[in-house]
Amino acid sequence: MKNLPQKQPKLMKELRNTTSKEELKRRLEADPEPRKTISFYQYHPVENPHQFRDSLFEALERLEVFGRIYVASEGINAQISVPEKYFDEFVKYLYSIDFLNGVRLNIAVDDDGKSFWVLHIRVKNKIVADGIEDPNFSMRRRGKYLKAKEFNELTEDPETIVVDMRNYYEYEVGHFENALEVSSDTFREQLPMAVEMLEDKKDKNIIMYCTGGIRCEKASAYLLHNGFSNVYHLEGGIIEYVHQVKEHGLENKFKGVNFVFDNRLGERISGEIISHCHQCGEKSAAHRNCENAACHLLFIQCDACRDKYNGCCSDECLELSRLPEEEQKQIRRVKAEKPEAFNNSQKRWRTRFFDAR
Repeated sequence: MKNLPQKQPKLMKELRNTTSKEELKRRLEADPEPRKTISFYQYHPVENPHQFRDSLFEALERLEVFGRIYVASEGINAQISVPEKYFDEFVKYLYSIDFLNGVRLNIAVDDDGKSFWVLHIRVKNKIVADGIEDPNFSMRRRGKYLKAKEFNELTEDPETIVVDMRNYYEYEVGHFENALEVSSDTFREQLPMAVEMLEDKKDKNIIMYCTGGIRCEKASAYLLHNGFSNVYHLEGGIIEYVHQVKEHGLENKFKGVNFVFDNRLGERISGEIISHCHQCGEKSAAHRNCENAACHLLFIQCDACRDKYNGCCSDECLELSRLPEEEQKQIRRVKAEKPEAFNNSQKRWRTRFFDAR
């Protein structure tokens, strides 16, 4: 009997994007379909994060959702944009997942919907990198939620302590009145710092806040875990606070710009600009990444300095950006081998831009 050809196994669809970033950006700019930028999160045990990630990718790709989603055994954290024509279908799908049924969706305040151009869903150890290694820590006991009206009322008490649980570059461009800055590069650094800074205030009313609620919710649980008594956190963070202020005609206690982690880098909340250009000192809230690819420092730069320095953060980077491409690649290789030589931290830019002034 003749040998029959073996049937080839059916290949599974590759569950990731394979189109170039440039092409995806071009398609997005050419697409007239309006989109909504949304963020949401949920702390809840996920039994099989990889399986959940794949099913999520297949469903959201069909709905032309773009953005960045982290999945972990502790839950989900998402910043995405959704075409308006699929928004209702998206919500229906999301709420069909038991632990996401009714999850709060934070809709961007100042947005054109062009904040993302590709869908990335990644499995992580944590949905927020917190550095917590204590096996007894649990997210089951968290601080009390505060809505905007309750936040405003509680902050009228001068004994109330408001704590900003965002990074230094977020706080710099905008924050609540009299908010305490826990100045750091990362959330994992902030948690022990916050405990230490507030050590003698364990019986005070303490309100934690962040951009969308995910960091301050974990921070509230961490403070309770460390013996604090009256801990609150702003429900939905700054984004939801602003929506509630507008909806109910409340006083807005947030000053400046709310930094966001998408292509916009910020959304105007109040008419005030409270930050300054790191190069000339003029008022500005425009975050940019240095155009020198070997640096890529995130910093604040006004339009005049952007033109003067061609989007670079210093004369040194301006000179490097003008080198032939091969020389620039060599510098980037050195960076990869010795990252400490290009430390992109708050210490670096504060030394450069503030101590020199």
